[in-house]
Amino acid sequence: MFERSTQRSTIVTAFNMAELIFHSTVRNVRKTHRNAIVGLLLNILQTIVFVAAFYFMFSLFGMRSSPIPGDYMLYIMSGIFLFLTHTKAIGAVYGAEGATNSIMKHAPLNTIITISAGALSSLYLQVLSLFTVLFGYHVIVRPVEIDDPVGAMGMLVLSWLSGVAIGLIFLAIKPWMPNFAKVAQSVYSRANMVASGKMFVANMMPVWLVSFFWWNPLFHTIDQARGFIFLNYTPHVTSISYPIYLTLGIFMFGMMMEFVTRKSASVSWDASR
Repeated sequence: MFERSTQRSTIVTAFNMAELIFHSTVRNVRKTHRNAIVGLLLNILQTIVFVAAFYFMFSLFGMRSSPIPGDYMLYIMSGIFLFLTHTKAIGAVYGAEGATNSIMKHAPLNTIITISAGALSSLYLQVLSLFTVLFGYHVIVRPVEIDDPVGAMGMLVLSWLSGVAIGLIFLAIKPWMPNFAKVAQSVYSRANMVASGKMFVANMMPVWLVSFFWWNPLFHTIDQARGFIFLNYTPHVTSISYPIYLTLGIFMFGMMMEFVTRKSASVSWDASR
């Protein structure tokens, strides 16, 4: 009641919000483990385990060489990295503090900050893990040669953005239908083990099979990333524009849903979970 309100410029407000997002991002990165370095190493270990598991699985099926001319391990890692980035982004946004969380009682904090912090922390961990694994492979096994690194990184970022948009949908649904949102988020993430198409080369798939994967933005980004990574591969059945437009549409819809949820938020929702 006795607090004096002060007018702040747009630049100052933006700077304060960016500072809050930065500190919230650091908090999200560190909360995976008490020791930040151990938390990063665990994330790197998970990536290595995924790559090793798919390598042995492909070897078991008799796929001992890449269907695309080039490094076999890069073919595997191109799918694994984008899949993990997409899935981790969904989980990070879905797990962000919502409007009914007690931490929202602190005035400067809002859901935009917590969502941004969760998304950025997942991107930071995945990019750092990617460069660490690629550097280790480059030094220990063989030199890594990527035809267009900028384009490949762009597809990684697009996979992350699509994961953020889809995670926003699940986050907005969670206060209304917590059990359904939890199950739907888990089913979608696990279905992407196959639906992402990371185990296949899109150009070699029959038309009837492509139709089962074409809806998935991750299917497009993985195939396009392989076009940027390998010199002798040009994607024909996927596009870059589809995941961009789909991500924008889902993101706008998710923001509207989150706005409605935030305006309708009730503290009593926490008691029913």
